[in-house]
Amino acid sequence: MYCLNKKAWQILHDEVQKCSGNDQVGKIEQEIVIKRLKKLRSQQGSPAGLDELRDTVIDIYPQFSESTLKQAARANQPPGIFAKIKWATILVSSSAGILWIINLPYPMIRWPVAKTIPILLLPSYMSMDYHYRGVIDNLEQADQLVNKATSPADINRGAKKVQAAKKNLEKLPVWFLGYYPQAYCGLFGCSWRFTLDEFETARQRVARIDAIVFQDQNAFTPFNQGEQILKAAKQQYEQANSTKDREQAIASWQEGIDQLAEIPQGTLAAKTAQSKLKAYKRDFENARIGNFITAAQEFDLAAEKAKQQQPQTASQLWQQAVNRINQVPLENPRYLEAQKLLAFYQGKLQSVVDPHSGRLIEGAKEFALAAAQASQNPPHTDTQWRQIAKLWSTAIEQLQRIRVEEPGYLEAQKLLATYQTNLGIIETRLQAEIESKTSLQQANEQIQSLITAPPSDSQQLKGQIQGIINQLKTIKSGTTAYAEAQTLLLSAQNRLKQ
Repeated sequence: MYCLNKKAWQILHDEVQKCSGNDQVGKIEQEIVIKRLKKLRSQQGSPAGLDELRDTVIDIYPQFSESTLKQAARANQPPGIFAKIKWATILVSSSAGILWIINLPYPMIRWPVAKTIPILLLPSYMSMDYHYRGVIDNLEQADQLVNKATSPADINRGAKKVQAAKKNLEKLPVWFLGYYPQAYCGLFGCSWRFTLDEFETARQRVARIDAIVFQDQNAFTPFNQGEQILKAAKQQYEQANSTKDREQAIASWQEGIDQLAEIPQGTLAAKTAQSKLKAYKRDFENARIGNFITAAQEFDLAAEKAKQQQPQTASQLWQQAVNRINQVPLENPRYLEAQKLLAFYQGKLQSVVDPHSGRLIEGAKEFALAAAQASQNPPHTDTQWRQIAKLWSTAIEQLQRIRVEEPGYLEAQKLLATYQTNLGIIETRLQAEIESKTSLQQANEQIQSLITAPPSDSQQLKGQIQGIINQLKTIKSGTTAYAEAQTLLLSAQNRLKQ
């Protein structure tokens, strides 16, 4: 006779299919339980009862239907004589009733039994052991799913495991901690001890993981809202037909990015948002800069139409175009394009407002544009930096020729502030190039001297090599000497380790 007959196998197999999930974890759990049932199916011996069937599945599927287990247990019993069934039922019922009374959580009952016949308290300890193991198994799975989550599905699955662990924890009979026997006694001796510290640790761990699940699930609400705002704003921007509509879309776009950036750190939603924010910000910046340029072009077209009949209106429109272009930052890839448009629009503006200062401003912008183009793709030699600085200085000199009483004076001052700042940056780069070139030359001289006359003392040799390393480290990145300095630095560091 097999421990599990065909009918009981089919009943349990169907319920396992209902309890298992569709994800990878669910498939693994299903495979484990099916293997256990197959083992019972092929094992000869007495038919497996309700408790054995329950132990086979309940640690993996706490939600397994009790009625299904009972149905499978009944189906697994061999047919017998009614009289035997009757007397067996009476005997089992009587024994079960006595055991139930003995295992009640009352010291006056348990204490004498624990001192004389502790084996009768075995059901209490088996129940405690079963639920304790359920707490540990469910907490381990919940910990893996929650703390190493890769998707919201992992968080939700972890939440279910935490709830299952909580139910097991509630079933642990803490009331008889301290009553003998304290250890779980099986057929081969007592090997497991359940203490109050273990119970408190498990309860704290359940509370901690439950809190993480709560925070993670809540964090996905602003995450989903932020993504919806971003998608809607991007679609609105692509469909916009005017500057006003595009600016409204950009404002919504910024709102969505701000919402994603404010998601609480440490949550899966925050990690997911951070991995996407870089792309969102890049697209947002491209759209924002593109809107500045497109809006400036639209103002230019409107000004061209109005300049003959309404020169004052044309002047205001070109000023709007200039204001938009001025918002394109220096580090943006479209900066040079913007500077060309800026010089073009400002020339048109000055031709309407003030021809004299307009020519000076236009000339200054030409020098500034040449300087900006020449400074692209660094590093440059000190000679090149001096030429670039000279271009900026010429542009500044042009602007300084505009008098206070001229209409273009205010615009010239704004440009002057920008150009002087850029000149300061170039002078800083020039100084760094000169210093780095000098440091590299000195380092090479030290290396040559060391090769020509190396000291006999190893410590003195290491000291000189360390001095060369320190000299090479002063060479700044972004200079023409930096690449060679890094090669020499690596060689010197390897020589020092020998």
